[in-house]
Amino acid sequence: MRRQSSDPLDQAEGMLPGDAGSVAGGQPPYEAADDPVPSRGRRRRWVKWGLIATPILFLLLVVYLAFTAPLSKSLQPPVPPSITLLSAERTPIARRGATIGEPVDAAKLPDHVVNAFLAIEDRRFRTHWGIDPRGIARAAWNNLWAGGVRQGGSTITQQLAKNAFLTSDRTATRKMREVIIAFWLEAWLSKDQILSRYLSNVYFGDNVYGLRAAARHYFDRDPDDLSVGQAAMLAGLVQAPSRLAPTKNLAGARARQKLVVGAMVAAGLLDEAQAARVRPARVVAQRPSSLPNGTYFADWIMAEARGDADGLEREQTVRTTLEMPVQRAAERAVRNAGLRQAQVAIVVMRPDGRVVAMVGGKRYADSPFNRATQARRQPGSTFKLFVYLAALRAGMTPDSTVEDAPVQIGEWAPKNSDGQYRGTITLREAFARSSNVAAARLIHQVGPKAVIQAARDLGISTPIPEEASIALGTSTVSLLELTAAYAAVANGDRAPRPQGLADAEEPGWLATFMSKRRPLSEDEVEGLRDLLASTVRSGTGRGAALPIGAFGKTGTTQDKRDVLFIGYAGGLVAGVWVGNDDNTPNPGLTSALPARIWRSFMAQALGVAQREAPEERREALPVDLDEMINSIAPDDVEFDISEDGLSASVRGSGVQVRLDQNGVEVRGEGQSDRRAPSSSNEAEPTSP
Repeated sequence: MRRQSSDPLDQAEGMLPGDAGSVAGGQPPYEAADDPVPSRGRRRRWVKWGLIATPILFLLLVVYLAFTAPLSKSLQPPVPPSITLLSAERTPIARRGATIGEPVDAAKLPDHVVNAFLAIEDRRFRTHWGIDPRGIARAAWNNLWAGGVRQGGSTITQQLAKNAFLTSDRTATRKMREVIIAFWLEAWLSKDQILSRYLSNVYFGDNVYGLRAAARHYFDRDPDDLSVGQAAMLAGLVQAPSRLAPTKNLAGARARQKLVVGAMVAAGLLDEAQAARVRPARVVAQRPSSLPNGTYFADWIMAEARGDADGLEREQTVRTTLEMPVQRAAERAVRNAGLRQAQVAIVVMRPDGRVVAMVGGKRYADSPFNRATQARRQPGSTFKLFVYLAALRAGMTPDSTVEDAPVQIGEWAPKNSDGQYRGTITLREAFARSSNVAAARLIHQVGPKAVIQAARDLGISTPIPEEASIALGTSTVSLLELTAAYAAVANGDRAPRPQGLADAEEPGWLATFMSKRRPLSEDEVEGLRDLLASTVRSGTGRGAALPIGAFGKTGTTQDKRDVLFIGYAGGLVAGVWVGNDDNTPNPGLTSALPARIWRSFMAQALGVAQREAPEERREALPVDLDEMINSIAPDDVEFDISEDGLSASVRGSGVQVRLDQNGVEVRGEGQSDRRAPSSSNEAEPTSP
């Protein structure tokens, strides 16, 4: 007789080991169903492997959580809420996004504040291990009778797990992960630590996160000073913060407050007498914040700051290049400019391109449009910098000569704005006087392509037509780019890339080597500085003169639509633009105004005294002075009023007398008795 195998698998197949006949015949020697051993063995194996696998899986989950869900994340807000910009001195200057309060310590909060949240959100918080079976059963029963989801059984620990680590999708997988993380948090943190993290990042509506921020936002006080009614109202907001925010739905918030107070009484956390004394909480005006939410500089740099930030899963701070003393000096210069209808923009940077101040208009509250970065306007004679750079590259020097005489290039016949022509003069004098005809002759000599290339080398990226009239600044450019071009002369090398972040990456040596921008040579730098200094010293930019070395160029466009001054001194490069947003003419406006604003700013920013400018005395004259003089002058005498002075000529005599602050200049036909030079030929671009 053969011995029966003890293997339940063999028995389940109804055969003994080696029983080939049974297989061949297809008939088992007995019915397997009559023997209960196989099914009992299979169950025992499942139980055994389940007992072994459960702690292993739990251990793996704990290890996984340790690496993918660090405990520090439970202190972070649940959404990408806020980014704060800091000045170069690390002073907060602007914020975008939500308001987030500093963390609170639940162990140090008043009992009634903590109890308000426990009563309405998780009464058995102190006793459960992360989940509350009784709460889940109660919620399930109530939801069953209500015919839908009306209550939730999540504990405070589960809410922290969901807010800090998970998404808000309602799936079984997410709920299981929430339970696992809740157990994990309970194992690693104390109850007070869990509650502190929960209160520090929970959402209270109005884009406010955390108990401290909410107490300040709604009641203008710290969490330690909250009354029972105020604490109850804040605790009630957690269920539906967007809908119940008291700034939008005070009635709903107060109804919820009453419900929380009742829950505190029911939980034994507040007695009846105390509850009777609770009054509906009053929402007071939030204390004004000294931190603005919008400035021209912040608007310009915010997009780059968000990209530079290391993710946005928590509140972040990004340090910028803005220097507050310089910014304040720029704002004061604008306020003191006495502007009426016209707008103004100022860009200030270091020679390496770090933008340290920016004013994009008279008042940000009136118009957030940034005229320093977004506006594209004609640069006028400030564009002559590139014309003269091309001339220097062609072998000329500031002492080279050019004809200051009428010229016609094709159909284009530019004129000097004062109608005066001085014959053969040096490039230095032509640049200082901003001679239009001299600039036209130079671009005709070197070619528009050379001028365009010079502009590109100094960082101008906007379209520039290949025509001679660009010599007078007929193409458009932003004030930011134009100021950066002048910064290249200040640093004596390449045009810098304007930057607003303190930790912005510098271009590597390979990028610099591959760049198509040609750096300035020593001779080019020396020549351009000579020209810019002569403009401030004795030319159209005298209104920007300072007790220290100053370099710059004025610019005036056709019909006085735009007036500019771009220059540098004492380690600061600044560009000033004045004009109308609708590009309409500004009768009576001259480049003396931006030069004066530039000088006022520089004097404050650098701490130097201002030098009195003759242009200011001329601007005090009545607007209708020319009309008044012509009304009393003989018919054969013609008067002309310009920003530089007064000139008179007798018709048909060829004799002209010019009076300015430096003296009198008398000109006769074929001769000149020049006692003092006239002061300006500021350009008014004339299209061909």
